[in-house]
Amino acid sequence: MTARPEFEFVTIAACQNTVRKACPQVATNIPGVVALRDSERPGEVVTMTREAWAEFTSAIRCGEFDLSA
Repeated sequence: MTARPEFEFVTIAACQNTVRKACPQVATNIPGVVALRDSERPGEVVTMTREAWAEFTSAIRCGEFDLSA
């Protein structure tokens, strides 16, 4: 059985001083891995490479996942 890495999750700045319940949390403390989870579902963790994370965040900045449209 492979041991699960100990991710050190950080809540995004937009949620730091609010009363929101579900906030995205990101961990980058494991070399080569970015982990993402929802604060209300801490057991469900999605991991990706740093390269995949860079592509994902670039797509977000470009509006590819804009849900307001």
